[in-house]
Amino acid sequence: MQNNFHNPNTDLPIIHKLIEAYKLWQEFLPHFPKTSRYSLGSKIDEVFLETIKSTFKACHLREKQKLSAVEDASTELDLLKFFLRIAWEIKAIDNKKYTAVSVLLDEIGRMIGGWAKQIREKLANNA
Repeated sequence: MQNNFHNPNTDLPIIHKLIEAYKLWQEFLPHFPKTSRYSLGSKIDEVFLETIKSTFKACHLREKQKLSAVEDASTELDLLKFFLRIAWEIKAIDNKKYTAVSVLLDEIGRMIGGWAKQIREKLANNA
């Protein structure tokens, strides 16, 4: 019996997009100023991982539980964007890096929003 643990085809596209964004973030983190790397940089990393975790969990929940988890993932994503904006404002990351990761996070935000809308509609139709 083959294990699907490493099979990327079992994940939703949003998971792939989050992993892509996280890989990009991981390229930026070593270049963070030392004064912010272990505070704001670590916090961004932590929230990034929480966003991925929340989204992954939502993928595997039953419909009635899924909406709450998707909303949690959306909140985590908003928090991530907020911390990244702070990093950009204090010039811990430059415009090019900020734009690159923001474009991906905006796309992920639209995906999460669409997912939440789809769940709400399904729940309303089943009520």
